[in-house]
Amino acid sequence: MPKSQNQKLKMLHLLKILLENSDEQNIMSMSKIIDTLSEIDITAERKSIYDDIECLRLMGYDIICQKGKNIGYYIGQREFELPELKLLVDSVQSSKFITKKKTNQLIKKIEGLTSKYYGKELQRQVYISDRVKNINETIYYNVDKLHNAIADEIKIAFLYYEYNLDKKKQLRNNGNDYIVSPYSLTFSDDNYYLIAHYPKNEGLTHFRVDRMAKIRFLKEKAIKIKKVMNDDFNLGNYLKKTFDMFGGETQNISLLCDKKLINPIIDKFGEDVLIRKEGENHFVAKVNVNISPTFFGWLFQFSDKIKIISPQSVSDQMRERVSLLGEYYK
Repeated sequence: MPKSQNQKLKMLHLLKILLENSDEQNIMSMSKIIDTLSEIDITAERKSIYDDIECLRLMGYDIICQKGKNIGYYIGQREFELPELKLLVDSVQSSKFITKKKTNQLIKKIEGLTSKYYGKELQRQVYISDRVKNINETIYYNVDKLHNAIADEIKIAFLYYEYNLDKKKQLRNNGNDYIVSPYSLTFSDDNYYLIAHYPKNEGLTHFRVDRMAKIRFLKEKAIKIKKVMNDDFNLGNYLKKTFDMFGGETQNISLLCDKKLINPIIDKFGEDVLIRKEGENHFVAKVNVNISPTFFGWLFQFSDKIKIISPQSVSDQMRERVSLLGEYYK
């Protein structure tokens, strides 16, 4: 780029230099700023830089002038604070559905939201993990497509696959399209799910987004969710009582719980869960859940600290599962 062109962009380059090279712990002196500008063929006098900094301040950038022994300038308040960026890095690293390649790309972009010095702190936070990561790079584009289809209230068609014992992808539905009315995307157990109506199934069906392929928009309008369910249906309540996207009959369950389980119960069902004390060491929680294998699996982890006391039919199902498991391990 010609020198005259760079000179015209002096204020933008000055902002870029301060954003990348300064923070509360790393102050840029005026001479350092001038030297850094000269490295990209921009000549500047102190007075012009003072004027530029004042203009950037008027534009809303928090450029702090530190006086005293270590006089100089740095960017104060940023769009994201360092603890917030560390939280984002942790979230990206721990998300199973984000591939390793995309994880590295996203973390690199997050580093660009702070100075290069704080960026190194974020990089030190990154560690090599054996955590299982998704290998489907198209999931990000699939999510975007699905959001658009939901917003436009149109039907979609897609292929859906699972893995066989050879760990090869195998299309379901004999390789034919699934044509559905999409209603919502939700995140559960490290995976994205599409909540939709598939005419061959009653009610709502859940599809793993990372196992969907060749998503296409159709011109046909989606069936309204109220027609699929009922006028009183609430999608938020439905998702709240669905365990890990496994559907099942919704029932009101009473659970006799050890008092030490109050936190897991609230974590799972929210602070508005109905509870009443039962003696000195127990309480009863009343919850609406979809009866499914994952619901029983969730109960198993608490062993004798939690018990289904009603309805009897669900209690009987739990007893049968415990009996079968006991026979299996004999």
